Amino acid sequence: MIAVMAPWMIVLPVAAVPLSQPASTLNRAGAQFVLQAAMRSAAQINAPCAIAVVDRSGELMAFDRFDNIRNGSPDLALWKARTSALMGRPFQKSDDNGSKDRTAPSIAGFVALRGGMLLKAGDTIVGAIGVAGIRNENDARIARDAASAFSNEAMGH
Repeated sequence: MIAVMAPWMIVLPVAAVPLSQPASTLNRAGAQFVLQAAMRSAAQINAPCAIAVVDRSGELMAFDRFDNIRNGSPDLALWKARTSALMGRPFQKSDDNGSKDRTAPSIAGFVALRGGMLLKAGDTIVGAIGVAGIRNENDARIARDAASAFSNEAMGH
């Protein structure tokens, strides 16, 4: 019996093609570290806010909030974190090109407002942080401060 293969049927040896990649993940200690760094940054600039930390798949790992923040801030912090994690990019300036009335451009559960920042261990994205308070500028600063602190700690600096 002779087997005939079509030209589009290329068989590669299994060993030549990796079937998975090692993945770095954010653990509970890392999420708590980010949360505490963000709370310190917010307190230093007197910017009450809600803070959400998610893993790279956008699942909530840690959350905290100051007293007397706006009712929508907790949800908005989570949306900012999830958007950054799932889109694989920070949202620090993206709303500058959008509506000037501070409404959140949103599509399919994603929100593109400042205050979403990736968490990286080296070049690997392990999660994201979302911050929602009164001013997007403060949200961005707090998220950036916490992400930087995490990156430095993750790299052993």
